[in-house]
Amino acid sequence: MKSLRFWAVVLLLAGTVVLLHSRPNIDRNPPSEPLSQFPNLVAGWVGSDQEIDQETRDVLGTGDFLARLYTQGPKMAPVSLFIGYFPSQRTGQTIHSPKHCLPGAGWVFESSDAVDLIDANGKRHRVGEYVIANGESKQFVIYWYQAHGRSVASEYAAKIYMVADAMRLNRTDGALVRVITPIAPGEDLTAARKRAEAFTGQLAPLVPRFVPD
Repeated sequence: MKSLRFWAVVLLLAGTVVLLHSRPNIDRNPPSEPLSQFPNLVAGWVGSDQEIDQETRDVLGTGDFLARLYTQGPKMAPVSLFIGYFPSQRTGQTIHSPKHCLPGAGWVFESSDAVDLIDANGKRHRVGEYVIANGESKQFVIYWYQAHGRSVASEYAAKIYMVADAMRLNRTDGALVRVITPIAPGEDLTAARKRAEAFTGQLAPLVPRFVPD
C-alpha cells in the first residue's frame, strides 16, 4: 500500500511539472496585502514578529512569509502562527508539508487527524490536527493549505486542486497556514486543543486579505 501511494505521488508530481511548464509562465493573481500587514491583535491575542533566518528562507523559496507569536496574558500559553504564501508554484517549488519539516527539526508525530473547523464567521475549514513531541516537550498543531477560497488538510489534495486551478484559472498560488501551541506539563490535551481552535477560528476569516480567493 505504501509503495502504491509513493508511486501515485511521484506520477502526480511529474504530471504537475509537465502541465505547469506547458502553461503560460505568469500566474494571474488578484491583488492582496503583504503578510507584514497581518493584524498584530487577533481577538485579544497580541502578536510579536519572530525572525525567519536566511537558511530557513532559502529552504522555503520565493514567497511571502509571516512568523509571529501571539500571547494573551501571563497565565495563558502562547500560540505561534506561521503563514507561507507562494504566488506561483510553476518552477517546481511547492509548499512544504509540516509532515516533512517538523520531523526534520526533531519533532515526532504522536497523533494526527483531519477535522472540520468552523471559524468566527461560520465558514467551514478542513484542517489537520496533530500532537507532536520532542523529548518531554509536546505541542498541538493545526494546519491547512489555502488557495482560492478553499481550505484542505491533505497535501495531495492541495496539489490536485493546484493542477485543476492552473488549467481553469491560470493560477498556482497558495499558502500554508500553521498554528502551534505548547501542551504544558500536566495540561489536559483538550485544553490545548480548545486554545488552538479558538485562536484559529478568529484567525481564519482574516487570511483571505493576504491569500487571495
